[in-house]
Amino acid sequence: MALLDRVGTLLRANLNDLIDRAEDPEKMIKQVILDMENQLMQVKTQVAISIADLHLLERRAAEGALKAEEWMRKAQLAVQKGQDDLARIGIERSLEQKKIASSFTEQIADQKQQADNLRNAFLSLEGKLAEARAKSDVLIAKQRRARAAGDAAKAQSGVQGGASDSAWDRMNRKVQQAEAIGQAQSELAGEDIEGRFAALEKQDEIERLLAELKERKAS
Repeated sequence: MALLDRVGTLLRANLNDLIDRAEDPEKMIKQVILDMENQLMQVKTQVAISIADLHLLERRAAEGALKAEEWMRKAQLAVQKGQDDLARIGIERSLEQKKIASSFTEQIADQKQQADNLRNAFLSLEGKLAEARAKSDVLIAKQRRARAAGDAAKAQSGVQGGASDSAWDRMNRKVQQAEAIGQAQSELAGEDIEGRFAALEKQDEIERLLAELKERKAS
């Protein structure tokens, strides 16, 4: 039966795997529970129908057996009255009813097996549904923790390496470059002052030597 195939699929479903693979675990678990509830209602209806059919077959089989006995009694009565032709008809009718009752008896075995299968499927699915309902909050909470842990790990990884490291490296290089430029400018400024003093000293030396030359000439 297609219904039992669908129920079997639900019973074989691993809730943990479904949630782990789902993009939206809460939506997935709610959908699974909804599917189970729908299938459970269908199975329950089929169980009731199957049991009703079983009772009907049993009643038909019992009725056939009773009619066969009744026709056999009539045949016996006809024999007692010396009406063999009528007795033959009663026997023939009795055999027909026994055959009908036998066919119902054969169907009863198959129907009983189907009813048992549906009843077992109903009980199994009912237990699976109860398990899903009991586990849903726990499984969803577990998935949320796992997702939060994954997000935290990604955030930490981003801080410790990758793009963040590149940003820190670029910033560090800019700071070092700015420091180097400042130091160079300071050195250049220092060299300029020293050069100016050197120029003054040189000018004084020139003036002193010029004065000496003039004194020598005058003497």
